[in-house]
Amino acid sequence: MNLPRNLPNPYEGWRSLVQQYQNADTRKAVWQIVNSYGGLFLTWALMLLSLRVGYWLTLLLSIPAAGFVVRIFIIQHDCGHASFFSSSKANDIVGSICGYFTLVPYKYWRKSHAIHHANHAKLEDRGVGDIWTMTVEEYQQSPWGKRALYRLFRNPLFLFGIAPTLNFVVLGRIPKRFKPGPEHNSVWLTNIVLFAAVFGIGKLIGFKEVAMIQIPITVIASSTGTWLFYVQHQFEHTYWEHTPGWNYTLAAMEGSSYYKLPIILQWFTGNIGFHHIHHLSPRIPNYFLPKCHSENPLFQRVAVLTVKTSLQTGRLALWCEERRRLVGFGDVLKSPQPTT
Repeated sequence: MNLPRNLPNPYEGWRSLVQQYQNADTRKAVWQIVNSYGGLFLTWALMLLSLRVGYWLTLLLSIPAAGFVVRIFIIQHDCGHASFFSSSKANDIVGSICGYFTLVPYKYWRKSHAIHHANHAKLEDRGVGDIWTMTVEEYQQSPWGKRALYRLFRNPLFLFGIAPTLNFVVLGRIPKRFKPGPEHNSVWLTNIVLFAAVFGIGKLIGFKEVAMIQIPITVIASSTGTWLFYVQHQFEHTYWEHTPGWNYTLAAMEGSSYYKLPIILQWFTGNIGFHHIHHLSPRIPNYFLPKCHSENPLFQRVAVLTVKTSLQTGRLALWCEERRRLVGFGDVLKSPQPTT
């Protein structure tokens, strides 16, 4: 729950606690690459063989395959924060390669994500690297067309079903912001590599087979990644603040959840559920997040979501400044008629 503004910050001292976890471990990083890519290549090969048995088996195998793609994205994510390896060059090389498997251009995403970290939970700085969120007042004062569009966008079937695939497969192929430069180049290079990979593998095993294998993987991985990002920030008692009163520590500890997942899901999602610690210190590699959490009681005083309780967040859509919490459309009694 958000703290009253006149109380002292209860998380003082966190900087000294995180320092010992910020040093990358090359052996852990390499092993994570091996088991993530090894798992993806193995399941992809099994999916190809399963086409001879039945497509039901192919679809079943697409679930762990998508899990490995999510895990590879976490590696890319850490590389973008320069935390996965101690070498900046190694981070950029591995991060770029990961982008070819996740469909996310590395340098373009890295800059967008840096903006997200710098502006997370600032009401005046929404719009880059986050999920579209309106306040109750903004929603009530919007024309009916914008309100209808927003309701469509926040509909769970669209937000977690259609939008993720559309975003990763289509919109991700076009540089929409930033000046021409390394970020734009990473988008076009990723597009070229993806086209060459699809063409080459398609000529080898058949384009129909590539589509039957890759489409379900992409759909599941995209939706899973979007859900993870959503649930780690969009819970009822999250934190939003006007920019002048915004506090970095509170934005991390109160504006990010601890998504407590079963161990197998925690593994596939690369420990990203410890999101409050990640926002406090992005330089902690994912493989040290559980240790940092378990060894420091200070980091355990946060909102905890489980798979069951996280499902309740799907109805939330609007930030209520008066109640300082996210609410659903049904909680807004009546929207006034638009004046424009």
